[in-house]
Amino acid sequence: MTTSPTESRAATPPASTASPSTASAPATTPSAAASADTTSSTTDRTSLPSYVGLHPGEPNLMEPELLDNPYTGYGTLREQAPLVRARFLDDSPIWLVTRFDVVREVMRDQRFVNNPTLVPGIGAEQDPRARLIELFGIPEHLAPYLTDTILTSDPPDHTRLRRLVSRAFTARRIQDLRPRVERITDELLARLPDHAEDGVVDLVEHFAYPLPITVICELVGIDEEDRALWRRFGTELASLNPKRIGATMPEMIAHIHEVIDQRRAALRDDLLSGLIRAQDDDGGRLSDVEMVTLVLTLVLAGHETTAHLISNGTLALLTHPDQRRLIDEDPALLPRAVHELMRWCGPIQATQLRYAMEDTEVAGVQVRQGDALMFSLVAANHDPRHYTGPERLDLTRQPAGRAEDHVGFGHGMHYCLGASLARQEAEVAYGKLLTRYPDLALALTPEQLEDQERLRQPGTWRLRRLPLRLHAQS
Repeated sequence: MTTSPTESRAATPPASTASPSTASAPATTPSAAASADTTSSTTDRTSLPSYVGLHPGEPNLMEPELLDNPYTGYGTLREQAPLVRARFLDDSPIWLVTRFDVVREVMRDQRFVNNPTLVPGIGAEQDPRARLIELFGIPEHLAPYLTDTILTSDPPDHTRLRRLVSRAFTARRIQDLRPRVERITDELLARLPDHAEDGVVDLVEHFAYPLPITVICELVGIDEEDRALWRRFGTELASLNPKRIGATMPEMIAHIHEVIDQRRAALRDDLLSGLIRAQDDDGGRLSDVEMVTLVLTLVLAGHETTAHLISNGTLALLTHPDQRRLIDEDPALLPRAVHELMRWCGPIQATQLRYAMEDTEVAGVQVRQGDALMFSLVAANHDPRHYTGPERLDLTRQPAGRAEDHVGFGHGMHYCLGASLARQEAEVAYGKLLTRYPDLALALTPEQLEDQERLRQPGTWRLRRLPLRLHAQS
């Protein structure tokens, strides 16, 4: 067992001693802040929204103390209270749910919904998501492609949409995919030396991304020649840059419509063809917008998160040789290791908002009808009330055969549909990478990686690049 995100720059930024609610408010306008390119590796305090720091005691998710070191920042908030009053990206008030048991409890509670227009008194005209859509430069006519999705829906629509795609992610189907995942992994690893420059290769670009995007595109039915386009789509959307997002969304939606039209003319044995057949058999089961959003969600969510789980986890293993040695000595530990890495340095650190359908009490806090809540996964997954020594990376933490003991993939009815596929891909990736390149080493110091390659963005924990020296086994 070894130290963790809040104690070692080997896997995370340095701990911050500043209070997450005391950031100053730079003299910039919201529009200027919205147009800033937030993909820079360090937090540029001069480009922060003008409202950051304007609400003492209600930290905004864009505050540097939360972006630079979320493990410390959100950990501080967790120790303040199970529910903390905070501010969302657009400065709207939210409740931040911070503690493990409370997060799981509220995730299961159907009095909290993803679609705010279901809340009595909130209609489509008062949809709070409209401001965020405008803030990020998304054309108004494309709003339904963000608001009418499997991720933003609730029963019965969520149940209907999930049923349409769940057969592609059954335990049997995922197990049947494993030989293909292993072949793709072997092919990518064999080609890594071809991408090396001066003996250094970027694992994100040439392995962590290509593996999951190839798998999910084959599963959904996206042709190989289109996969680079999807990589660009994902990068542009993840940038949080309104100009880039506003330009990408129309192109992406038009592309998906074109792909659906082409596939309808020549059906195959893939998930997209199955959705088309379901729509043709009963058009009322699936609208055109819903079909597009299903493809969009499955492809983007099916590779972005897994790619960064692979890169984050690889960095953690390389900077914690005692834990890597456990895998070398016992490869059967890999399934448990994936769970621990998802808990310890998972790429998704916060969820989308949920809304209270009625006045209710949560962990002794009065939540009013219509209030928005966000789950802080990074705070919950490092909650000392639930874990012994949560700051330590311990690949033996989770007993074998036990249901996962973290909320990295969510919980309840909105539990990640592709979690089993992501776990399998990460398991295969770690095992084969470390076996094929046993002398794998960082090409930059951990400090350089954190300063130069870590993306400071709310709700995520990602590397832009992970330069490695392969020292391939002869």
